[in-house]
Amino acid sequence: MDQSGFVKLAVIGFGIVIASFFVRGISRIVLDVETASLLQAPLAIVGFGLLLYLFVRATLDFVGIWDIENPDS
Repeated sequence: MDQSGFVKLAVIGFGIVIASFFVRGISRIVLDVETASLLQAPLAIVGFGLLLYLFVRATLDFVGIWDIENPDS
C-alpha cells in the first residue's frame, strides 16, 4: 500500500461512518428507533473497522515494522 492508497481508504472509511449517521437519521423518519439502529450498525462497524485498521497500520509504519511506501522516494 502506498500513501495515496492509504489516504483513499481513510476518506472511504470516514465516508462510510458519516453515511451510517445519515442512514440512521433518514430511516428514523419512516421507521422506529430500533430498526433505524439495525440499519445503521453494519455501516458503522465496517467504517470503524476500516479506520481502526488504518490506525494500526499507521502506528506500525511509525514504529518501522510495516512500511507504507512513499512514491516520491
